[in-house]
Amino acid sequence: MSKIVIITGGSRGIGASAAVHCARRGMGVILTYKDNPEAAEATLRRIEAIGGKAVALRLDVAETNTFDAFRDAVQGSLRSVWGRTDFDALVNNAGFGLYSPIPSVTEAEFDSLFAVHLKGPFFLTQAFLPMIAQGGQVVNLTSATTRVATTGVAPYAAFKGGLEVLTRYMAKEFGPRGIRANAVSPGAIRTELGGGLNDEFEALLASQTALGRVGEPDDVGRVIAGLLSDDSAWINAQSVEVAGGYSI
Repeated sequence: MSKIVIITGGSRGIGASAAVHCARRGMGVILTYKDNPEAAEATLRRIEAIGGKAVALRLDVAETNTFDAFRDAVQGSLRSVWGRTDFDALVNNAGFGLYSPIPSVTEAEFDSLFAVHLKGPFFLTQAFLPMIAQGGQVVNLTSATTRVATTGVAPYAAFKGGLEVLTRYMAKEFGPRGIRANAVSPGAIRTELGGGLNDEFEALLASQTALGRVGEPDDVGRVIAGLLSDDSAWINAQSVEVAGGYSI
């Protein structure tokens, strides 16, 4: 039986890359999108082109009151597409970036970052825990900004740090069911998060990275798929930084 993985924010960037790499390893994929169904459809076509099977569903991880309806939609897809009532892995990837130094952060900005990067993953995992198969997995996307302080991203980094701590607690509490929990911590990646990278900022980040470049979504997507494979079955409660040697 092939594994089935749910990837939030799986329509673009790191999430889309992870979805494609999971499909290449024979996994079924349920990916979510918030407001760009065209991007989700494009990712589905990429997966179908390599012989994979995937479904795209809308989800705003900040809207916890929609999680019950989303769970019903997932259950319908599991039954109709894969003939199952459970799945094997949840990847909490959805997120957004915001550049704002501490003195200028508004309460609304703070709350929105909290809702997406910590509250949402907490309650989404809680909602789906009964459906995660014995021996399944949770992968939480955090950030290298939890290790290297970067001006302008304090709330984002703080909540990603909270998610990193939460990952260890998930591993502890879910262990009796054989469910592993790990965090993947990307460094500077060429995505649309936070508006993307301009040439000057990219050059600066590349100069601070041992391998001399910023990362690509596939650099992280491959790691996520690898953690979800049986090859990584003894990796648990870890935060894996995928940053090419950033600020070492």
